[in-house]
Amino acid sequence: MRAFLILLLTLATPALSQDTDLELVLLADASGSIDQSEIDLQRQGYAQALTDPEVLAAIANTAYGEIAVTYVEWAANQVVVVDWMRIRGREDAEAFAAELLSKPRQAFGRNAIGAALLEGLRLMEVNDIDGWRRVIDFSGDSIGNFSGPGIEDAREIVLAAGVTINGLPILRPDDPGRAMGGLEKQYEDRIIGGPQSFVVTAENRASFAAAVKRKLILEIAGDVPEVDLAAN
Repeated sequence: MRAFLILLLTLATPALSQDTDLELVLLADASGSIDQSEIDLQRQGYAQALTDPEVLAAIANTAYGEIAVTYVEWAANQVVVVDWMRIRGREDAEAFAAELLSKPRQAFGRNAIGAALLEGLRLMEVNDIDGWRRVIDFSGDSIGNFSGPGIEDAREIVLAAGVTINGLPILRPDDPGRAMGGLEKQYEDRIIGGPQSFVVTAENRASFAAAVKRKLILEIAGDVPEVDLAAN
């Protein structure tokens, strides 16, 4: 009888499962090369993208019909601008956007990319969300790393935890772009990694919002672009 009851309890207990489709850490550059107008531009780009009908449709089309997102600005330090929020539809997306646009800047100093990647991982490990997929969305306009852990060491730790890193390089006017040694190539070689990882490039700051939208749709759908994507 005891064995039979245990069997019944086992059958009645649902298997452990993920409770959202995607945990997404948005790691946005707030280092010394980014002035306040560019901080605003980046936040507005993400706010615009998250509330875009195509992005909301991609979210609705996931297995769980929702994703979990946090927005973090990184420089010498890292600051959570918007804590983890579940995005199920327009109301949630608009609440996320409103909070994102209302917060003051709190990250300053030179690049610490390795530390930023590890903070993205930490935020996933300590939250109470169990995502089917986990992705760090890393954006920036340089590859310098002036303090903290090395980029390669941090990247290895993040990838070992099963997290994918995607890259959004923001090209400067003097950056050679796709040429060997350009920022895009360095992101491909040193930043991104993990299953279905990719780079989407903002060719200039004016095209940032379009690049964010493309990247979010790909990340939410779990797709990889057939060719490199760039927003002009």
